[in-house]
Amino acid sequence: MTVFLAGGAGFIGSHMAVELLNQQYDVVIADNYSNSTPEALNRVKKLTGCDFAFYECDIRNSVMLDEIFNNHKIDCIIHFAGFKAAGESVALPLKYYSNNLNITISLCEAMKRHDIKKIIFSSSACVYSDKNTMPITEDSIVGDCLNPYGWTKFMSEQILRDAAATNPGWSVAMLRYFNLIGAHESGEIGDDPTGIPKNLPPFIAQTAAGRHEFLKIYGNDYPTPDGSCIRDYIHIMDLVKGHIAAMKYCDNNTGAQAFNLGTGKGTSNFELVKEFESANGIKIPIKISERRPGDAPVSYCSTEKAERMLGWKTKKTVADGCRDMWRWQSKNPNGYK
Repeated sequence: MTVFLAGGAGFIGSHMAVELLNQQYDVVIADNYSNSTPEALNRVKKLTGCDFAFYECDIRNSVMLDEIFNNHKIDCIIHFAGFKAAGESVALPLKYYSNNLNITISLCEAMKRHDIKKIIFSSSACVYSDKNTMPITEDSIVGDCLNPYGWTKFMSEQILRDAAATNPGWSVAMLRYFNLIGAHESGEIGDDPTGIPKNLPPFIAQTAAGRHEFLKIYGNDYPTPDGSCIRDYIHIMDLVKGHIAAMKYCDNNTGAQAFNLGTGKGTSNFELVKEFESANGIKIPIKISERRPGDAPVSYCSTEKAERMLGWKTKKTVADGCRDMWRWQSKNPNGYK
């Protein structure tokens, strides 16, 4: 079986590639390196001892997609491609709408041209309204998104639903990720965002490595027990195994389904810092900043549907994630550079 990873050189894509190759899947990767690096894919080859086809291209380029899909018989697409910083999307909404929506449309059009019927979409908890009670289920309120990034995920889901409805035999799994933590247990690959990280876990790890003078916590006056935002932190290796489960689901089902991928537990920003300090014996200097636009106070999910329909649930803890992301960062203090 051959799997096409759109945006496969990034944090999630590289870990996905390792898992697929270790499970004897054939892999084809395309990425334009807008927020990734060739070194990540070199490490994938080192970890697995396997080679794979790679194309440096923008997924919106239909000519390149046709070349790729003519060269390889693709059985399933996993769609990771797109910009992903919620805060940045508030400042640069058109950048996000133009890029993220057109990538999804481009992939759907290519699927039709090349008779590919299975796609796994990297969606987000950002599709949910902040008016939901916790834990969030797949039937909770969607839309009313807090930022353009969330809207692009919401709209991409709708594009995929509509495409599946008009293309009999298509199977679409929309995986709504909660917050990622951790790295591959080898420490060879991990999260290496450009600039100051927009997400808390890599910001913590980079601060521990001395790349930042202090860790910014955006807001300590939210309506939560300690005043900081609460999130559901899922280990990257649990997440990629969720994609394997979704692929197997798509083998036997048609239509479009959404699934939450999380742990079902909330951890506050301050609690996450303490978990990291405890797991690694490192003190993290903190500076409280103003709230960041587009951040929900609390977000954690129910995983019942994924457990029931995919046969999947997380195995790793937040402490595991803290240890693994520090192993990656301490072995690679400047990331892949």
